[in-house]
Amino acid sequence: MTQSEALDILKMGKNVFLTGPAGSGKTFVLNSYIQYLKSHAVNVAVTASTGIAATHLGGQTIHSWSGLGVKDTLTDYDIEELMQRQYLYKRFERTKVLIIDEISMLHHFRLDLIEWICRQMKRNEKPFGGMQIVLSGDFFQLPPVTRGDVLESEFAYKAESWLASKFTVCHLSEQHRQKDNTYLSILNQIRQNKVSEKTLELLKTRLNKDPESRGESTRLYTHNIDVDVVNKRYLDLLKTQTKNYHMTSKGSHGLSISLKKSCLSPESLELKIGARVMFTKNHPEGAYVNGTLGIVKEFNQYGDPVVLTNTGMSFSVLPQSWKIEEEGKVKAEISQLPLRLAWAITVHKSQGMSLDSMEVDLSKSFVRGMGYVALSRVRSLGGMKLLGFNEMSLLIDQEVLEKDKEFQKLSELHRGTLCNMSREEIVRAQKEWLRKIEPDEKVKIKRKAKSNFSNLIARSTKCGFREKILNKSTHEITREMLENKIPLDNIARNRGVKQETIISHIEDLILKGNCPDISYLKRELKRSEFDDIISAFQKAGTTTLSPVYNLLLRQKKNPTYLKLRLTRLFL
Repeated sequence: MTQSEALDILKMGKNVFLTGPAGSGKTFVLNSYIQYLKSHAVNVAVTASTGIAATHLGGQTIHSWSGLGVKDTLTDYDIEELMQRQYLYKRFERTKVLIIDEISMLHHFRLDLIEWICRQMKRNEKPFGGMQIVLSGDFFQLPPVTRGDVLESEFAYKAESWLASKFTVCHLSEQHRQKDNTYLSILNQIRQNKVSEKTLELLKTRLNKDPESRGESTRLYTHNIDVDVVNKRYLDLLKTQTKNYHMTSKGSHGLSISLKKSCLSPESLELKIGARVMFTKNHPEGAYVNGTLGIVKEFNQYGDPVVLTNTGMSFSVLPQSWKIEEEGKVKAEISQLPLRLAWAITVHKSQGMSLDSMEVDLSKSFVRGMGYVALSRVRSLGGMKLLGFNEMSLLIDQEVLEKDKEFQKLSELHRGTLCNMSREEIVRAQKEWLRKIEPDEKVKIKRKAKSNFSNLIARSTKCGFREKILNKSTHEITREMLENKIPLDNIARNRGVKQETIISHIEDLILKGNCPDISYLKRELKRSEFDDIISAFQKAGTTTLSPVYNLLLRQKKNPTYLKLRLTRLFL
């Protein structure tokens, strides 16, 4: 499938799995679709499984965006806590399209957790809460990293949510990174598990041979310990001012250790002027992102490093925090500069990069696909200095090989469907999808709501509370309307807000002991519905919504969070 064909399918609103060999242009297609959506003011969440991959799209990690963080499991109470975060709720409410890049490195169970969060936050039981979901990646590349007691992991295509989403597969067939046909042939042989003796001899010609490209090469290693040794050696060569920065922690000792293991910044960070560094966390206001590269230019008057990034921007870097929160309380927190040395990086962190020149040591490769990822980073055979390789480095997972053949067949099937459509049909389908997700309707609704509210004020003169409405706070306006027994839907529509917002006002009024009689609102629900929800709250033994929602779901009821919140007012 070509890039333009994949873009046509994306613009029709299909759930898409975008795949293809390294350098086939997956990131280009994603960026093109993102620009298309933004040009129509459509809210799109741009995420990736790793921070570095997210930098190629100008996004953030899916863990950060979704609120999942470092957790491997979620409970109903965790979901409830996420739903209480106003900024997170608004983020999901606005989002129409969710993109997750480098899907090969996302654990299957984490994809299911993210999908669960999406359904709960969107209050929609369709896969991923009804958003268009776009996954991108190549399963020939590295599998998810498993540490410590992380659950048994599989590739993301084993997730239940993958099957439920019914993806249209777009397998890109063009090649845009490697223009060197000889080198492209080498990569294709590795990808097909058919490495010939001739290919081995060609690779050996690059052993300990300097790259033909000028400038400093990026160094790739399979293990962190080798990366650390190289970075320390180059740091020691700098005869400039040295500063040391130590990580601080507070809260639960066990959780703090867990945070430290997942944090890309080291516990002890030594920096010098001239040091090559990489940012390890997104800046709260977007000044830099996880994976941004740069050089320490100086230290300011407070001792903070000033980093000049590869894009020419300078930043004074201050410590940032990594936290684990439960029920709104910080259980553990660590603080450190969001930096690490970056003369060398691991193969894992190189995914998605395109390099003119690199040095790579594959002699300690320990997982299938590692060599393919590393070798496919560079644009030509002459741009590589190979320090060593082992048998594992040229092997590919057989399961992935068979799965990719399946993806190619599905892609051809979906391409055939597209080719059978006329250009007029394609454009019509794209316009129909755009009408569903463009925000223009929201503006119209708000204008209409504002008009309705003005009409309500005009009509309210007869009711004797026009002056009250004009001079009262938003909660007091709600109270006045409740006193006049106005139905919930009418209050929300006339004021141009959601019914959930009005219920929030009522909850606040009850808390302050200033709520009028609202028993008439029971009529908003059927008697059987009301009784079922009350019974579920009692059985769950909590006023938290998620456990009650899931209990009713198991009972084959049809709950909504609006109905639960409305009923909870009468507990």
